[in-house]
Amino acid sequence: MMMEKNVTVGKYAVEYAHQTIGLYLYLLIGFLVPFTIGQPQEIVGMVVNATLVLGALEFASYKQMLPLLFAPSLGVLARGLIFGPFTPFLAIMLPFIWISNAVLVFGVRELYKRRETDYLITLGAAALAKSGFLFLTAFALVSLSIVPVLFLTTMGIIQLLTALAGGALAYGLRKSGVLRLMHF
Repeated sequence: MMMEKNVTVGKYAVEYAHQTIGLYLYLLIGFLVPFTIGQPQEIVGMVVNATLVLGALEFASYKQMLPLLFAPSLGVLARGLIFGPFTPFLAIMLPFIWISNAVLVFGVRELYKRRETDYLITLGAAALAKSGFLFLTAFALVSLSIVPVLFLTTMGIIQLLTALAGGALAYGLRKSGVLRLMHF
């Protein structure tokens, strides 16, 4: 009886360590890609969105996912180069970017993992919801003369395309077995 309990505790510890290391790896990617590479936004956005989607599919709880929602935009802000002189405006957008990341992550989790909806439908719906939310927010802020018109493109169609491309990349990485080779 004691042996079985130890095996269970050991298995739990290994799984917890595995999840924690995976989360830190995704956090590093989510922060460092925007911070170190910065441009082009399409490539950076694709990698960031792939990281968000993979996190949504790989991690057990929403609580584990929370830091991952913030890391990419903090990397962009820390770098300060993607929007150059527009970085202060990006700071205004941060809460909305975080919410949009949550929309993508929770959309993928709810539709694909919980409801077992087809992946392409899930990705399309979650990417559209994310980009739609950001575009509507940017539109409102542009209409109020709070942020420049540039944000309509960067927070609209580019977000949709990078979310779709990132979701496709995440799907390809999962299906190819690359993540399993790295024990993720």
